[in-house]
Amino acid sequence: MKYRLVVFDWDGTLIDSAGTIVRCIQDAARDMGLEVPDRERASHVIGLGLHDSLRLAVPSLSAERYPDFAAQYRKHFLARQDAMLLFPGILELLDRLSKDRLLAIATGKSRRGLDRALAHDNLGRFFSGSRCADETHPKPHPAMLLELMERFSINKTETLMIGDTSHDLEMARAAGVDALAVTYGAHPEKGLRACGPLGCFPDVGSLSEWLTQNA
Repeated sequence: MKYRLVVFDWDGTLIDSAGTIVRCIQDAARDMGLEVPDRERASHVIGLGLHDSLRLAVPSLSAERYPDFAAQYRKHFLARQDAMLLFPGILELLDRLSKDRLLAIATGKSRRGLDRALAHDNLGRFFSGSRCADETHPKPHPAMLLELMERFSINKTETLMIGDTSHDLEMARAAGVDALAVTYGAHPEKGLRACGPLGCFPDVGSLSEWLTQNA
């Protein structure tokens, strides 16, 4: 077993939520009378912390209005939450991997948001730890990975990051750990490949096969 710790991103990697997040960002901007970002811009900020996301997605929004925007976004997200499902094959993959290694999550979600998501279908049972954007430096800063490795006393050569955005891969590179990209989430394959992952996978099946053979 090469990797003792496998760290997953959440949105767009484990759960099919990228499209919903884009629509919620757009709806919140519309509610507040702001320029509505196009899909590409809204998708690009998925995985970042709140302030970085808003600064890039809705640059006309003043910092003092960030809490109002976040409240509008949260309203739309919670209304759609039950419609978001794990990607096919993820449940089986998590069950298999968690039997012989540690799994963790590094996400741009808030702690409250991740805890709510993990409580659904008792998904928290698969994960030994997690880091969220509101409790440490957000992606692409390496803090999430560094803190998880320190917690479990696992070095960077035994750690693998899996994500669907360039922010995930840049975080992994900054932390000095290997990374895999999935192309079924928020960011296009070309940009992901430019970050130098070990591989890019169009579906959970091919990701699972790689992990079986190489991890």
